[in-house]
Amino acid sequence: MEERTAITPTSLFKKITPHMELIAALLSGVIILVTWSLENNMPHSAFVILHLIAFAIGGYAKAKEGISETIQHKQLNVEMLMIFAAIGSAIIGYWTEGAILIFIFALSGALETYTLNKSKKEISSLLKLQPEEATKILEKKEEIVPVNQLKIGDVILVRAGELIPADGIILTGSTSIDESAITGESIPVTKAKDEDVLAGTVSLDGTITISITKSVNENMVQKIINLVQSAQEEKSPSQLFIERFEGIYVKVVIVVFAIMLFLPFFLFNWSLEDSIYRAIILLVVASPCALVASIMPATLSAISNSARKGVLFKGGIHLENLSHIKAIAFDKTGTLTNGALVVTDAYFAPDVDKDSVIAITGAIENRSTHPLAKAIAAYSKEHTETNSIEVHDMKTISGKGVEAVVNGQLWQIGKPDYIGNQIAEEFLDGILNTFAAEGKTVVFVKTEGKIASVFALKDTIRKDTKTAIQSLQKHGIKTIMLTGDNKLTAEAIAKEVGIDEYIANCLPEDKVTHIKALRNRFANVAMVGDGINDAPSLATANLGIAMGEGTDVALETSDVVLMKNDLSKILNAIKLSSRMNSIVKQNVIFSVGVIIVLLISNYFQAIDLPLGVIGHEGSTILVILNGLRLLK
Repeated sequence: MEERTAITPTSLFKKITPHMELIAALLSGVIILVTWSLENNMPHSAFVILHLIAFAIGGYAKAKEGISETIQHKQLNVEMLMIFAAIGSAIIGYWTEGAILIFIFALSGALETYTLNKSKKEISSLLKLQPEEATKILEKKEEIVPVNQLKIGDVILVRAGELIPADGIILTGSTSIDESAITGESIPVTKAKDEDVLAGTVSLDGTITISITKSVNENMVQKIINLVQSAQEEKSPSQLFIERFEGIYVKVVIVVFAIMLFLPFFLFNWSLEDSIYRAIILLVVASPCALVASIMPATLSAISNSARKGVLFKGGIHLENLSHIKAIAFDKTGTLTNGALVVTDAYFAPDVDKDSVIAITGAIENRSTHPLAKAIAAYSKEHTETNSIEVHDMKTISGKGVEAVVNGQLWQIGKPDYIGNQIAEEFLDGILNTFAAEGKTVVFVKTEGKIASVFALKDTIRKDTKTAIQSLQKHGIKTIMLTGDNKLTAEAIAKEVGIDEYIANCLPEDKVTHIKALRNRFANVAMVGDGINDAPSLATANLGIAMGEGTDVALETSDVVLMKNDLSKILNAIKLSSRMNSIVKQNVIFSVGVIIVLLISNYFQAIDLPLGVIGHEGSTILVILNGLRLLK
């Protein structure tokens, strides 16, 4: 029989705590409604007491916030204006209107809190990717320890179906790993001894032991959490301007309110009661609540939306600026390409055993750490069995290739000039230049004075690169590739990708120079990269975008991170930025327009306090709801 968790007062309190502001606002609304409906059937003292209760319940959160911020910053704010307006309404006998003002103001505040909590939801879901405990192996014994106590070099055990608690390298065992939560790739990846694993991924069908290579605070999950948190704390230029404007505006409203209390009484022959009444309405309708709420809810909603889709912004300023980008510069290796060489073509002499050549070549290259050797070894592993081949007298010829003895025969593997340019050209019959034009690197295999085979290798284009470049170009954004490769290779890659321009032979300092030139040319330029050598140019660009699998330096230097390494997400983020800026503009124009209309209407005595309250606070709720549209 299924067990049910008992609901205790403590657990119930924890569940409702995040919603206390909304509950308080709604409760005050119920009290106001009951009091208004029974007004004619209760003593005036009961009428006043019930309204005071509604004031206290609905206004507590905002009053506390307003008073604490006023003391801290030593200046009045919007919350204090609302408190003064509500108290003023009560003093002149408009208890219900004052209570409604508090109720709607509290409701709009609850909506803002909801927006903030919604934007933090991604952090909560990310925290679930990191288990609280891990199985640590100590002297062949297993011990359950808190994850935050794990250190680099510790060995942990991860069973099938468990979350991997920290970044590390597999010591024993093999398993299929679900990396979708981190990389977005839905197909599980098989990992075995000496391969890296990431925190937050799941071991699906095997038990493995892992040596931890990064502290818990430096793993990928924690980096994502830190990025989202920093994005929520950093404010956009528009938000900062509104906050500076709010301080000045509130002071102006207080001065105008003080003048309004008595000036119409002396100048326009208004009664003192009318003059005070209109001053109270002015205090309500002139408050910039809607203007203040025009930006932050929209920004937080957009950051939340973007984080959910794998694009992390380090602050609202970067999200706001993205839609202004006119050109994007891309690093090549690891950004436009997968960053790993693969064998694309293989040619064999007619008188050799193809499988034997592949196996021997793979066995030799398996002993080298060079990227070309790793690619050929991987190709050999896919096509033949190399474990039974014995390799002797392995030597590395610096900058040229390797040689070794297998079955008493000398095998040489390397560049054309190592093998002999003339026999290389004769063997390929002119194809060497074709490979060079295609951006491929050629490796020759020679034995007994003759070429046995040739392998052509290339860093393959990411599957989403071409589509992403085309979509950016259709959006009117210029695309440029910056690469350290030679001109021939750069031209081949640029042509294959369909990029607008390319700049070859770039050292890190050259990339910075070119980014500065592009900024002079296009004004607003983004840079996309993944390596340590990209960090200076990422910092120099108006907006730095790092690939999620990039180096720590690139991730820290950038303003935006593509967690799923999907370049097509850039255009989605640009569209989201444009949408956010549009909604912010709508909110600002609407909120300012409402204030102007209400102020003019009050001057001509065309509105009363209830209508002023509904018009002002209603506009605040509307701009918040408009900002919440960015969650979808």
